[in-house]
Amino acid sequence: MKIVMPGGTGHLGRLLTGSLRTAGHEVVVLSRRPDAQVPGARVVPWDGGTTGEWAAELDGSDAVINLAGRSVNCRYTDANLREMMASRVDSATVVGAAIAQAAQPPRVWLQMSTATIYAHTYEHANDEATGVLGGSEAGVPAYWAYSVDIARNWERAQADAPTPATRKVALRTSIVMAPAPGGAFDMLLRLTRRGLGGPVAGGRQYMSWIHGDDLARAVDLLLDRDDLAGPVNLATASPLPMRVFMAALREAAGVPIGLPATRWMAELGALVLRSDTELLLKSRRVVPGRLLDAGFAFEFPTWPEAARDLVARAGATDGVRPRRAPGRRRRG
Repeated sequence: MKIVMPGGTGHLGRLLTGSLRTAGHEVVVLSRRPDAQVPGARVVPWDGGTTGEWAAELDGSDAVINLAGRSVNCRYTDANLREMMASRVDSATVVGAAIAQAAQPPRVWLQMSTATIYAHTYEHANDEATGVLGGSEAGVPAYWAYSVDIARNWERAQADAPTPATRKVALRTSIVMAPAPGGAFDMLLRLTRRGLGGPVAGGRQYMSWIHGDDLARAVDLLLDRDDLAGPVNLATASPLPMRVFMAALREAAGVPIGLPATRWMAELGALVLRSDTELLLKSRRVVPGRLLDAGFAFEFPTWPEAARDLVARAGATDGVRPRRAPGRRRRG
């Protein structure tokens, strides 16, 4: 297949490009940076907000995987939140417009979304059918609601696009754990090895996650299955409280001690790292109802085995390894 990937220069784009190229597909990455390079992909410039020559790449392509959007790893200032919203909504809108104008539109459009769309919760596991979408929940910072608004508008931009010949899937993605530098696992492992891999603010909040290999395999499934459309949760069926999650990572890394952090310590650390505590403090208890119903078998269904695998592969540079033969996959 020819697969066009807007915003594919980052951590996830490189992971997916490696997997798709291994499967024999052609990958075209759309990037705002004219000098961008992605191993295994041809890079075409775009601005993420207006149609241009790049739209010709979609005409006659088989699939679009839109990953474009400003990184959430930043301070959640008003300006940054507005940029997060605009970069996601504008890119989804212009991709939809290009598909609508194509003489031969792609048959499927996978649009990045986020598990942050669900409510902050400790008790209820959110799947696509019964999950509670978030908003202005009691007891959480008011600005967290804006992150949910971003996710809602992001998905609405795809849903409202007039593309009747193209199947549309919204990828409600949890934290992707892959060994390549620059991702969430890389950051957590570095903190753990420095003795800072303890729970934050008590560690009761849930961590929803997916191994990078399973993310790539789920994308394969969603590209192929014409019966799957709409929101799909990309997360394992085993989210864990943060204190349990970090204990398993410490065990996998051979680090006996992980200093805990209070909420104010987390705020101070986030300020130093130019990030935001929502990424650590929001309880994302998300499960993959539709993937499991479709028969998807997770290769890494539980975090302890995933953590051991990722620690062993932490020196990898591309985050992708050769896939196991189908008979060796474990069911989740």
